[in-house]
Amino acid sequence: MVSFTWRRTPLAFYCVFHVLALPLSASRQQQPTALNAIDGEYSTFYVENPKWTLNHLAVDSRNGNVYLGAVNRIYKLSPALEVQVSHQTGPDDDNRKCYPPRIVQPCGEPLALTNNVNKMLLVDYRENRLLACGSLFQGICKLLRLDDLFKLGEPSHRKEHYLSGVNESGSVIGVIVSYADASATDKLFVATAVDGKPEYFPTISSRKLARNSEEEGMFAYVFHDEFVASMIKIPSDTFTVVPDFDIYYVYGFGSGSFVYFLTLQPEMGGPATGSSAAREQVYTSKLVRLCKDDTAFNSYVEVPLGCVKGGVEYRLLQAAYLSKAGAILARSLGVGPDDDVLYAIFSKGQKRRPREASQESALCVFPLREINERIKDRLQSCYKGEGTLDLAWLKVKDIPCSSALLTIDDNFCGLDMNAPLGVSEMVRGVPLFSEESDKMTSVIAYVYKNHSLAFVGTTSGRLKKVRGRQQRVSQWTVSRLTTAEPRSSPAPSPLPLRLARHAYSPGPFVMFATAERPGHMAAAFVEVVGAGFPSRSGNIKCY
Repeated sequence: MVSFTWRRTPLAFYCVFHVLALPLSASRQQQPTALNAIDGEYSTFYVENPKWTLNHLAVDSRNGNVYLGAVNRIYKLSPALEVQVSHQTGPDDDNRKCYPPRIVQPCGEPLALTNNVNKMLLVDYRENRLLACGSLFQGICKLLRLDDLFKLGEPSHRKEHYLSGVNESGSVIGVIVSYADASATDKLFVATAVDGKPEYFPTISSRKLARNSEEEGMFAYVFHDEFVASMIKIPSDTFTVVPDFDIYYVYGFGSGSFVYFLTLQPEMGGPATGSSAAREQVYTSKLVRLCKDDTAFNSYVEVPLGCVKGGVEYRLLQAAYLSKAGAILARSLGVGPDDDVLYAIFSKGQKRRPREASQESALCVFPLREINERIKDRLQSCYKGEGTLDLAWLKVKDIPCSSALLTIDDNFCGLDMNAPLGVSEMVRGVPLFSEESDKMTSVIAYVYKNHSLAFVGTTSGRLKKVRGRQQRVSQWTVSRLTTAEPRSSPAPSPLPLRLARHAYSPGPFVMFATAERPGHMAAAFVEVVGAGFPSRSGNIKCY
C-alpha cells in the first residue's frame, strides 16, 4: 500500500493516496507485506497472472467496506484497503456456445477451462448480501454474505437465472429497487448488451430479488405472461438494418419513482449491409427511463443527450454519475440545492474509431428535472396524437402516436398505447470543462460546503477536480504506480484512471478509484478534506 500525504494550505486539497495491486490467485485471506519507501511505508500485493484484471468495485456506504469484482475472485477490503477475505469464482470448464449452460444440461460443444470475469457487483443492503455476476455459464450470479463472502445462493437451473451472455469486455448494469415494506419483493433492473444473442437475453428487464437467496423465483421476471413481460428484447428486424446492432450501457441509477440507464446506441439510418469494419457507424448517447413499479414496461422512454461547447459537439458518452446540485451550482442551473444532477463525460463527435480515437472530451451537467420535463412534454404531445413513437431500433416502421384524453403528470407511467416512446430532440447539458489532449473517461462528484465538486480520471492517469461552473480545475498525476517489477526497473508510463464509487464513511469523504494497464491492476482511494484549490498541479508519486 502506498501512502502519500500532501498539504499546501489549511483550505488546500489534502489527500492520502493508497495503491493496492491484488493477488488474484489467492482464495484465502491475504495479509499485506510491509515495505519502506521514500514517501512512507506501504504494502503491496502482486497479481500472479498479469492478464487478469479488476473489473468492478462496490462500497458499503454504512461502514466504508470495499468489495472488488475481479477475474476469478471477489474480494472484501477494509476502508483502509486491507484484504479481509476473498471468494473464488473460477476458472471452470465452459463454452460460450452452451445454452443452457453445461451446469444445467450436457453440452455438445467442446469445453475448456475458462476464467470468470466479474460483470456486475451490487450491494443488497436490505438482505446484507453481495450480488456478484460473472461471465461463466451465460452470466449466472452468486449471492454472497457481506460479512465473510459466504455463498448464500447461486441460482442456475432456470433460463431467468442467466442474466447476460455478453463477452468478457461487454457491459452489464444493474439497479436494485428496495421497498420499505417488509412484505414487498425487491427488484433488480438489469441492462446488458446482448452480443448477438437477442433471442436468449433481453436488453433490459426487471427481476425479482427474493429475500431467500435460494428461492425458486430468484431473478424471475417481475411479470410474465404469453403477451407481456417485464423486459424488452431487440427485434430481429433491427439486425437486418444494422447487423451488429447492440445497446451499450454505461451507467444506471434510481431517483424518485424512476430508474434510469445511460446508453450508447448505433443510429438506425446507416447502410443496411456490411460489417462494422466496412461501415462508419454513427452513435447516439441516450438516457432510458422506466417507472420502478411498471411491470409491463409501458413507461419506457429514451431521450438523446449531448453537449456543445465552443461550437464543438460532444456526443459519445464515456461515463456518468448522479449527485446533488449543491447551493452554488443550483443557483446557476435554476434548481434546488437538493435536486439531482447528472454529470456526464462525452468525447467529441458521434463516430467510434478505436484506431483514431479522439482525445477531445467534455464534462457536462444535466439537471434531472430538465430531462424529466422534456420527457413529460413528449408524452403529452404524443397522447395528443402528434408525431410518431420515434424509436427506430424497437419499432423499425414509423408508428403514429394515438390521441387519448388523459392527464399526464410528473409520475405518469404509461399505458398499453404510445409505448415504448422515443424523444427526438437532444437534451443539451451545461458544459463545465473540456479537455483537448487527455480524454476524460470517468467521473464522480459530491457536495462539500455548498460547492459541487466533480473528480474526473483521464486516459493518461491524471485526476482532475472541477468546481461547479466556475471551471476552476486542479490536477494531480499518478506518475508512478506500484508494480511487481523490481525497484530498479524503469518507471511505468502513466496509467488511465477509472474512478468508481464513493462512500460517506464515518470519517471524511472517501473516493475509490481503479487504475489499469495491461498486466497490472490496482485499487486506490483518495481521502479529500476541504474544497480549496492549490495554485498549481501536483504529482502523486507512488513507488
